[in-house]
Amino acid sequence: MSISSDDFNYICQLLRDRAAISLEADKANRVEKQLAPIAQQAGFNSIEEFVALLRTQPPNELHIQVIEAMLLNETSFFRDTHPFEALKKVLLPQFLKQRLSERSLNIWSAACSTGQEPYSIAMLLHQYFPIFAGWNVQFIASDISGEILTRAREGRYTQLEIHRGLTPAQQLRYFQQQDNEWQLKRQIRQMVEFRQINLAADWPALPLMDIIFMRNVLIYFDVATKKAILAKLRQVLSPDGYLFLGASETTITLDKSFEPVHFDKALCYRLRR
Repeated sequence: MSISSDDFNYICQLLRDRAAISLEADKANRVEKQLAPIAQQAGFNSIEEFVALLRTQPPNELHIQVIEAMLLNETSFFRDTHPFEALKKVLLPQFLKQRLSERSLNIWSAACSTGQEPYSIAMLLHQYFPIFAGWNVQFIASDISGEILTRAREGRYTQLEIHRGLTPAQQLRYFQQQDNEWQLKRQIRQMVEFRQINLAADWPALPLMDIIFMRNVLIYFDVATKKAILAKLRQVLSPDGYLFLGASETTITLDKSFEPVHFDKALCYRLRR
């Protein structure tokens, strides 16, 4: 199945309107690859026929399937390592002291995909900071895709996914093999609350966050949307909280309210004081 330039432009506009995602002009082949199975499953012989139907209908489940198919859900456990080292060595010990009186901690993993990032943080908390088990820890993980969140809640991963980022000791400690997959143990899964949130739309009420991971997602938005998201982050980030972005992302030139902070090889951001 091939896609015409007109249909490709329609899909690009759909992504901009519904998810504020900017699709580059050279992504037509990727769109073809992702749309073909959806079109076939819906009973169409061509992408052209499928898109013609999308054009004539109000937003519905098919439009959502198309948007979710275009999202890149590349992730792994303890991805890039340095942010997690900063958590273990600096930030979590720091918050243990700063939040000792109220004994509360709020964490948000935004654009969490299939759950490897929030579960990595949860495993780190469980292994190195068992004291937090007696605190009021609200740990939210969110994504725009309901289908992806269903997978994340299940906490079931393939052998390949397990091998990406986990040590053999972590695999044995926190997972149980079930046929050809690995099931994350309940004690880790229940530490995380998954919510469906579209970062480019209105956000639901959120508590002030001490730690926010919003990595490798701003790169998909245009400048105006990036600025709007950072403005909303200012409202939910605690005055002494920290924001982690992806290695190729930055607040510089976008929002002067944030300043960069280095912890060894990890770079994060906080509100200017």
